[in-house]
Amino acid sequence: MTLVPHPSAGRPLLRAAQADDMPAIQAIYARHVREGLASFEYDPPTLAEITQRWRATVERGLPYRVIETDGAVRGFAYAAPYRARVGYRYTVEDSIYVDMDFLGRGYGRTLLAAIIEGSAAAGMRQMIAVIGDSANAASITLHSKLGFRHAGTLVSAGYKMGRWIDSVLMQRALGDGDATLPRE
Repeated sequence: MTLVPHPSAGRPLLRAAQADDMPAIQAIYARHVREGLASFEYDPPTLAEITQRWRATVERGLPYRVIETDGAVRGFAYAAPYRARVGYRYTVEDSIYVDMDFLGRGYGRTLLAAIIEGSAAAGMRQMIAVIGDSANAASITLHSKLGFRHAGTLVSAGYKMGRWIDSVLMQRALGDGDATLPRE
């Protein structure tokens, strides 16, 4: 996969997120919350909340990555526990957000591939994508290209921006998936 830099940007760099990336991550996510349907949050989380979410992810040994150009974060992705109950401990949910001014450049694909790889390395066996809005063709296509299959649609599961919004569920195996039992 060749990344296409923004016309005014240098070569993209994929790396682990760090504490000083949190303001940029918060800004990217805040715009998606305010203007998009991928997140069902109405109010953007504070910098403190974003930082706490990042810490919780990395403390669990799960991947949290950013992609940057010219020293500025242009997107981020992470894996988080799918559900809190112990029976779900080998299943994660991915989240990917790219600066809206940098969409369509391969950044999302690079981030998702890194999260898949990092989650498998952490011993996870399944990854779930919960995609806001069944009309979100870009996210559905991205996940399909990286091995996710459609697992269902929750019709009108959320309400935002004056309309009902579906949640599309997609899933892919990580590592051995369910072919072998995990080591307990």
